[in-house]
Amino acid sequence: MKILLIEDEPELRNSIKQYLEPEGNIVEVACDFVQAEQKIALYDYDCMLIDITIPKGSGLDLIKQIKRKHLKAGIIIISAKNSLDDKVYGLDLGADDYLPKPFYLPELNSRIKALVRRKNFDGDTEINFNEIKVLPDERRVLVNNDYVNLTIKEYDLLLYFMANKNRVVSKSALAEHLWGDNADGFNNYDFIYTHVKNLRKKLLSKGCEDYLHTIYGIGYNFKTCE
Repeated sequence: MKILLIEDEPELRNSIKQYLEPEGNIVEVACDFVQAEQKIALYDYDCMLIDITIPKGSGLDLIKQIKRKHLKAGIIIISAKNSLDDKVYGLDLGADDYLPKPFYLPELNSRIKALVRRKNFDGDTEINFNEIKVLPDERRVLVNNDYVNLTIKEYDLLLYFMANKNRVVSKSALAEHLWGDNADGFNNYDFIYTHVKNLRKKLLSKGCEDYLHTIYGIGYNFKTCE
């Protein structure tokens, strides 16, 4: 999962990042309004954690921009401003959730997972597609009820493909989703081919239908219909 954390308090920012990354997430950070604007303009995210009171602008104005651009990312407001008016206004602008500071990091993590499930998989705690079953809370994948031993990147690839069924996904989009801003420094995306090939091989070995198709010169398609 790719997350943008917009928070100006260094200690809290580092705590959130250090907690979420071992869960298999890519966490990019922005310390102020200008940095956040730049990242939102350049990259796609599954979830954005937005503080209302940030330097050089307002988190509420960022939410307005996100909604004007019709971005798919889920939005959770994390803010010490806990007045009812701020909460209601943020939700009315299009935020999906509001978590007042101070909060427990496990609760934040649970809310992020629940939000992404709602956005991409109708809120299901168990994601089923034909013979494929994904248990996000356990980061486990089963095919025909047989466990598939996937690496972190392979698991993230599968979940991304399943959330984008029947869409052509470019190699650059896959690289950005799996490696965050670091993907900008890659000379090529040949390594994507290796990860997709290994994922496909492991799924097929368990009797899975061959849903992964290469679109030469562009990327891949998790094709589930003719």
